Amino acid sequence: MAFATAIRTSPIIAQRAVLRALAYFDIFKHPLTISELHRFAECEIERGAVLDALFDLQREGLVQEADGYWALRDARNRVQVRRQSERRAVERMPKAEHMSRLIARFPYVRAVFISGSLSKGCLAPDGDIDFFIVTAPRRLWVTRTLLVLYKKVFLLNSRRDFCVNYFVDTEHLAIEDQNRFTAVELATMLPMYGNGTTEAFFTSNQWAFEMHPGAAPRKSREVAVGNSPRKSRWERRLNGSVGDWLDEWCMKATWRFWNWKFRSMDRRTFEVALRTRTYVSKHHPRNFQQRVLEGLNERIAELEPRFGSSLS
Repeated sequence: MAFATAIRTSPIIAQRAVLRALAYFDIFKHPLTISELHRFAECEIERGAVLDALFDLQREGLVQEADGYWALRDARNRVQVRRQSERRAVERMPKAEHMSRLIARFPYVRAVFISGSLSKGCLAPDGDIDFFIVTAPRRLWVTRTLLVLYKKVFLLNSRRDFCVNYFVDTEHLAIEDQNRFTAVELATMLPMYGNGTTEAFFTSNQWAFEMHPGAAPRKSREVAVGNSPRKSRWERRLNGSVGDWLDEWCMKATWRFWNWKFRSMDRRTFEVALRTRTYVSKHHPRNFQQRVLEGLNERIAELEPRFGSSLS
């Protein structure tokens, strides 16, 4: 996949891009390096222009720097927290790789990604390991049900190392919610298994990299290779009409349970947070996406009067 090279950016545009990137990651209290600011800017921008913008904004009292990291506020404390989070991420990555190999062995799994905070190299003390999974068509709900049953029975329903909360199938790789939150998540997803499928996924979601021209898809680490004989046998058994019926039954049973469990949730929020279709399963009952987007809008509204110009 080809991406345009950076072009010379005017100072005002560079400052807007830097402030918007810092405002987004301020939601997570996560300071950024110059390289990361270049990566997550919403326009083509030279690295030198990023640095010039930071110095200008620092003189205006809009940003802070500590040990090469930049933030809107409380930079030094946030750098310390980030370094602790990075150490936890390094310690938990072997577990994430092990779980990726395990997930890849389940029937109809075609690709496994690490998502969430771990894909960004950080992890909170109570952080989960989040997985994004691509399945074969018309078997997404069979796959999901088997993985959830594994978690409930063998992991005592613990999400800590096995949070499987988003599935799509190979015929519907494009993510429907195209916004800043999903773009950042896509640009930072770490492919663990599914060479070819992972590349097709990123190609189908090129819009996220057009939103962040400085970012590029990451290559699959291929912690698991090929299909095991056991996986192939299970897929042969579940092919045909029996598998079709079972997949539909699993989807409807899950949808009915979620409707009961989250009956107080309005329909619009339910559709975004608990999307349930034959080709997608999304289980985000706290609707973190909406909370992040609202938080970004609040920070932009706070910054604009101080900046003296629109940050759109």
